[in-house]
Amino acid sequence: MATNQIEPKKGVVDRLFLEHPRSLGISWAKHGGGAVRIGFQLIGAGLAALVHAVIPGWCTDTAGRRVTETYHYIQKIRAGSSRPENWSDYDI
Repeated sequence: MATNQIEPKKGVVDRLFLEHPRSLGISWAKHGGGAVRIGFQLIGAGLAALVHAVIPGWCTDTAGRRVTETYHYIQKIRAGSSRPENWSDYDI
């Protein structure tokens, strides 16, 4: 017999700011700090790739090294979360 239970509505603040970090097992602050760090690392990698495109002798491995470092940072945060099984390969 099916029941029509209605889930309580989550507030906009919860849905926009808390639901995703909570599902990953980390706090809003830790998620935000990690996302900012990753963002700057990837901006740096992108800039290095652009420099390398113009002057191939410069930044020959900088972008690739930075992306690899970023990947390892994400894996470290994932392993330290209380819900690592909820992380996809692309979650930040």
